[in-house]
Amino acid sequence: MKIHEYQAKEIFVSFGVTIPRGKMVTTVQEAVAIAEEFGYPVAVKSQVLVGGRGKAGGIKLAKNKNEAEQHAESILGMDIKGLTVERLLIEEGVDIAQEFYVGVIVDRTTRKPTFMVSAEGGVEIEEVARQTPERIKKLSIDPFSGIFDFQARELASFLTDDFQLAGRIADFIKNLYRSFTACDASLAEINPLVVTKDGQVIALDAKINLDDNGLYRHQDHEQLRDKSEEGPSAADARQMGLSYIPLEGNIACVVNGAGLAMCTMDLIKYYGGEPANFLDIGGSSSPAKVTTAMKIVRAQGNADALLFNIFGGITRCDDVANGIKEAFAGKAPELPIVCRLTGTNEEKAKEIMASINIPTLTDMDQAVQKVVAVAKGG
Repeated sequence: MKIHEYQAKEIFVSFGVTIPRGKMVTTVQEAVAIAEEFGYPVAVKSQVLVGGRGKAGGIKLAKNKNEAEQHAESILGMDIKGLTVERLLIEEGVDIAQEFYVGVIVDRTTRKPTFMVSAEGGVEIEEVARQTPERIKKLSIDPFSGIFDFQARELASFLTDDFQLAGRIADFIKNLYRSFTACDASLAEINPLVVTKDGQVIALDAKINLDDNGLYRHQDHEQLRDKSEEGPSAADARQMGLSYIPLEGNIACVVNGAGLAMCTMDLIKYYGGEPANFLDIGGSSSPAKVTTAMKIVRAQGNADALLFNIFGGITRCDDVANGIKEAFAGKAPELPIVCRLTGTNEEKAKEIMASINIPTLTDMDQAVQKVVAVAKGG
């Protein structure tokens, strides 16, 4: 679950991470009032759950009341990568001397939290990794022991030769790690982490992604979810316990099990197609889950064909077939459908599918080859 910058900073500050004084507002009048309260200059920052806000004109510095009002008016309602700006973070200006990048992620390769730090603050870390990877230091942390003082100092010393400053950054890094682990985050990133001219270390930006698998331990985190930016399809999927990620291809997929879903998308690519989504209905499906999956696929709008790939173990093939039948409710499918159903209650499922004139296959390769051909107009 992604959260806004102002929400991430609220988490950071509760763990001792220093941030600029700031407040979230939703109107121009509020923005001007807070700017006047803080004094100038202030940063007027759009709050949307995408990167590249600065490049899109969604972050501006106001040096007086007129500029604060103008910037708030221009940014509120702005479209940034398909999302409308409805919130602003008004933040006091900071006298910057140095900028760094500091982030920690869950690294699937090492299976450990891994820090990445760079002196190239304010620049997209992906660009730094591509062009000058030697300017990034990575360090994996044992999740059982946590980060040691010497590790935090090692990371900080990569950023600066100033012994005293490195000590302050090391303390900052330890607090960042505490916030990362305490809220079950999958990513905590500060870009830039700045050092002011009077030597303060401050998180000028903040990004946290919360691991959905840990939300049951943090009931208060659910209120951080911005449903207005989540989209109806993602909300429907979450409520029904479906794992759904939209993609840019034209072959929609409804599959049971994350591993099989990944394999299905790989096979679609292998045979020359492009998947339109990742959609896992789970290991124990009900007809209601399948009808929801169909609703999501229909709403996505970029599919030319639909593949059902069901390997029935705990999942009953007849439940899936009944869900498909209910989804159409006697109407002809809007999309060509290729259906592979094999496993538990397979024969019952075939009978149900035959009753709505949708043939079924049992071989996965054949099903994928067929849906790729259909999507290409074959």
